[in-house]
Amino acid sequence: MNIEIERNPSKAEADLLRRGIKAFNEETVRDLEPSEEEKRFHVMARDGEGSLQGGIRATCYWNTLHIELLWISETARGSGIGRKLIQKAEAFARDNGCENALVETTSWQARPFYEKNGYNHMATLPNRPKGHSSHYLKKVLI
Repeated sequence: MNIEIERNPSKAEADLLRRGIKAFNEETVRDLEPSEEEKRFHVMARDGEGSLQGGIRATCYWNTLHIELLWISETARGSGIGRKLIQKAEAFARDNGCENALVETTSWQARPFYEKNGYNHMATLPNRPKGHSSHYLKKVLI
C-alpha cells in the first residue's frame, strides 16, 4: 500500500472518495438526510445605499444549521445587525428542517456574541490557531 499526500487529486478520485463516504453513511443510517438536500446560503445586510455592511455564510444539512462565517463592518458593529442576521439565518434553517445550529469561533472573535444569542459552549480546542483557541457552540432551534 502506497500512502501519499495529494494536493490536487483528479476529479474522478475526489468523486470516488465523496461517493464512498456517502454510500457508507447511507448504508449505516437508513433515514439520513441525503447530501443533495444540503442548502448553502448567505444572509446579507446592506445600508440604504446598498453597500454591504455584514453577512453570514451558512449551510443547512443533517438537520443542522452550520454557520461558517459572520462578518459585520466596523461602522455597523453594535447596531443590532448581527442579531438580526442570526435570527434570519435561524428562521431559514427552521423553515428547512433544521433543529440544531453549530458555530465555531476563535478566542478573538465572537463567542460572547453567540452566547448572548442563545448558543451554548460545547468545547474549546486550545492553541488553535497557535496562541489562541477555537470555541464550538450549539443552539437548539426547535
